[in-house]
Amino acid sequence: MLEIAPARDLGNILKEQVGRAAALAPVAEVVREIAKAAMDMADIISLGRLGEEGHAEVGHLNPDGDVQKRLDLSANSLFLNALQRAPVNVALSEELEEPLLLDPTAPLAVAIDPLDGSSNIDANVSIGTIFSILPALPDASNARAHFLQPGHNQLAAGFIIYGPQTSLVLALPERTSIFILDRSNGVFREAVEAVQIPRDSKEYAINASNYRHWTPSVRTFVDDCVKGTEGPLGCDHNMRWIASLVAEAYRILSRGGVFLYPGDLRQGYSSGRLRLIYEANPIAFIIEQAGGIANDSVRRILDIVPSDIHVRTPFVFGSANVVHLITRYHTDPQFSAEHSPLFTRRGLMRY
Repeated sequence: MLEIAPARDLGNILKEQVGRAAALAPVAEVVREIAKAAMDMADIISLGRLGEEGHAEVGHLNPDGDVQKRLDLSANSLFLNALQRAPVNVALSEELEEPLLLDPTAPLAVAIDPLDGSSNIDANVSIGTIFSILPALPDASNARAHFLQPGHNQLAAGFIIYGPQTSLVLALPERTSIFILDRSNGVFREAVEAVQIPRDSKEYAINASNYRHWTPSVRTFVDDCVKGTEGPLGCDHNMRWIASLVAEAYRILSRGGVFLYPGDLRQGYSSGRLRLIYEANPIAFIIEQAGGIANDSVRRILDIVPSDIHVRTPFVFGSANVVHLITRYHTDPQFSAEHSPLFTRRGLMRY
């Protein structure tokens, strides 16, 4: 009878990675501290309304105009305290107007969304923490400048999802791995060594209540998915929408699919609602290391140079062939909703 070897824990795997590449040592320290804080965060979240933190709103808006909950502020303090114990030069948080200077001699800059999806807290839907690790720039003129670099400069990125299991998704160059919290031993254990997102999928996630505000390209793609076997895509599709970025990303990492949060025609929504530096960039890095694609419908997310620390971006990511198809809806006249009615029964590329 074969014995199943116990899953390796995060600490040992980080030690192995540093053994292969010593330059990763500071990154490993940051990940360890974030993982420790995530365990504490998971305990707080698991208590729900029974916890001392409670889930009430505090009546303040964060820099992006979202109403803050008490748990948002607790998460922010918890993770910023963790980063102070790591070799972090400067930290950027969704909950802070300006970056926080920590150690000017340290080599890293960390951008973090301490509690993504906090509007779902009371509904007991999976929420999470997203983080991006960048090299601190030696010639940065101010604290903001460290974060105004393209996402492909990231040294690592990850997110923690607080759901039925508390999982940590970690992307290092050329690999995305999944770890699950073993509460009995207080460690994250490796569940998936190297995630590979299927290139094809019949599942898409988008907030369909915004249909009337979408551009023609987005409408046409969704319309063709809804038509199923009777439409140009030639197959039936399933739609998912959790309204939690980490939950959507985790599902795609687990079984494929595509997520869309496009810009639309409403005032203030032309660039979507997701933040480039501490939401789209880290998720894009994770998705690409797992064989998927992430763009803003046309441009690769990781090549965009941020114009501001809280700048927003349209965001599409997931299975490579489906994201390529969505890009064609935006760039190829054959896929345009304004194309001649002669082609309303057009035959598209099967993916």
